[in-house]
Amino acid sequence: MYRVSLLSVSLIVGLLVSGCSRPADTDPALVATPEVTLDRAEAPVASPIEMKYRFVVLPGASLPKDYTVFVHFIDADGELMWTDDHQPEVPTSRWKPGEAVEYSRTMFIPKFPYEGATYVDVGLYSLSTGERVKMDGEAIGQREYRVASFNLQLQSDAPFVVFTEGWHDAEVSGEGSSIEWQWTRKVGTLAFKNPMRDAVLFLQVDQPLADQGAQHVDVRLGDAVIDAFDLSGGNRVVRKIALSRDQFGAGDTVTLTITPDKTFVPAAIPSLRNTDSRELGVRVFRVYVQPK
Repeated sequence: MYRVSLLSVSLIVGLLVSGCSRPADTDPALVATPEVTLDRAEAPVASPIEMKYRFVVLPGASLPKDYTVFVHFIDADGELMWTDDHQPEVPTSRWKPGEAVEYSRTMFIPKFPYEGATYVDVGLYSLSTGERVKMDGEAIGQREYRVASFNLQLQSDAPFVVFTEGWHDAEVSGEGSSIEWQWTRKVGTLAFKNPMRDAVLFLQVDQPLADQGAQHVDVRLGDAVIDAFDLSGGNRVVRKIALSRDQFGAGDTVTLTITPDKTFVPAAIPSLRNTDSRELGVRVFRVYVQPK
């Protein structure tokens, strides 16, 4: 009769469990090489970063359905801080082997209480199944790839923008994210300290109701229109407005207004089935003045 020690049994079971917990990756091939280029190596909290995405589709790669790009921002301890998941400008089902898919995106850093090295990881996943795609890059694990890094700072020389008149109270997304916005009424007024030099004004705005049609929006500095655009329903945009020192004038404070050509009341639209009786213009997510 053979006698098997408890230690031997433990080793055998351990090997079997280990083998079962690490199944082989059965994907036939890598699909693309991801790259991200940032416009700066250091950035303060709440500021915008220009991110240029580039996916080089590998020969023989096949992406029969549309995937979402996930973007994770990781601190020095490896903890997830925030995300910027989005749809690529060209759907992945239209990516062709050998081509480079490129697009740029402005990402606003949330008001996050952290200072130090920040890493950018990306990947592709299915919204319906959560399935991730295998790519060619610096793999962090679970088909997540490290593509860039920058140093996050708490201090900024950007003027603080105050929402003064013509605004409803701030609202926050219920999804546990740091997304915040304020609705204008007919005219929303902003004020900030004069930077006394050239600057770029970043304005992130949308109108979430796709069936309400387009709105025409004017942005004025004093009496002068410094930007004008059409905002279609369901579309969020980032406007970048270059302003000179002369346009800011000599006063200590600069006043801006945002004026949509039409407003709406949710309670007055039967299809919305909403009791909100406020007069709403457009939703403003971020206003940032970046001195040059």
